[in-house]
Amino acid sequence: MKSEFKWGIIGPGRIAFKFAEAVSEIEYATVYAIASRSTKDPEKLKGAFSVEKCYDTYEALAADPQVDAIYIATPHRFHHQNVILCLEAGKPVLCEKSFTTNANEAEELVNLSRSKDIFLMEALWTRFLPIYEQVRKWLDAGKIGDITQVTSTLGFVAPRNLEDRLLNIELAGGTVLDLGVYNSALSQWVYQASPQKIAAVGYLGETGIDETVSAIYTYGNGATAQFTCTFLSKSFDQLTISGTKGSIVIHPVFVNAIQATLRIGETEETAEKAFKTNGFEYQIIAAMQAIQKGDLDCPQMTQADTLENMRCLDEIRRQIGLCYPFE
Repeated sequence: MKSEFKWGIIGPGRIAFKFAEAVSEIEYATVYAIASRSTKDPEKLKGAFSVEKCYDTYEALAADPQVDAIYIATPHRFHHQNVILCLEAGKPVLCEKSFTTNANEAEELVNLSRSKDIFLMEALWTRFLPIYEQVRKWLDAGKIGDITQVTSTLGFVAPRNLEDRLLNIELAGGTVLDLGVYNSALSQWVYQASPQKIAAVGYLGETGIDETVSAIYTYGNGATAQFTCTFLSKSFDQLTISGTKGSIVIHPVFVNAIQATLRIGETEETAEKAFKTNGFEYQIIAAMQAIQKGDLDCPQMTQADTLENMRCLDEIRRQIGLCYPFE
């Protein structure tokens, strides 16, 4: 690892602050620059993120030779064009989930990454958390036998701000891309396979986006994954993996969990893995190490997994009748 790894950020939204906080606690990394097309006070933005540079165009940040990699934190709709800009400029990219709005866009980006031999990964940070390493050890050791079911819920009551990205159909809002991506990607992670069939139902609200979605993935031999994601209620936000010998419960909120419990008969074992900072640090460190090695992604979140997951989310949207106006 080089003495100092310099990140650039495109899009100073809510999640970008969490990313910057995690980077600030990594000894050999820094957020060097940020780009915002809408800021009216660059100096204030520089101070908020403690960066050396603040650009008013994404192109300028992508062209900065000091930037080692770029984190994209814009709304889903813009990920595709933002990633293309960065890859064409030769910059490795860590792009927020959902990776794109659909699988066609995702496939184009992955092909570009591979053709240019430049790192590109979806920032699905949950897969990098220490507690998931422990869960994988239990699964690989066959502690719960053959996996038969994965169940999860994820939801909160979204503020009724119709212009906010969560409810804005022009920004690819909705529960599938904002929340369901977690349920789907972690079901994929558990089974290490894509579903054979998908059945989904959903409620489209006043802005046209999905405010609640429930889906069932089937994997053959009776194995399923079932999940609900919603903007209409506070869910329990737990993920449970059931098998022929026992079960594993990833405690709420499973997307940022630090605890998991293995249950076999009357016996329970609970593991706890606290964060060093806020949880984002693990995917950031993994991404930097992969970039330094010349890899295109990380084993925890491969480009192939992203493509398959986006195809699943596409199928859910097809079944519930959600097509974004710009698609």
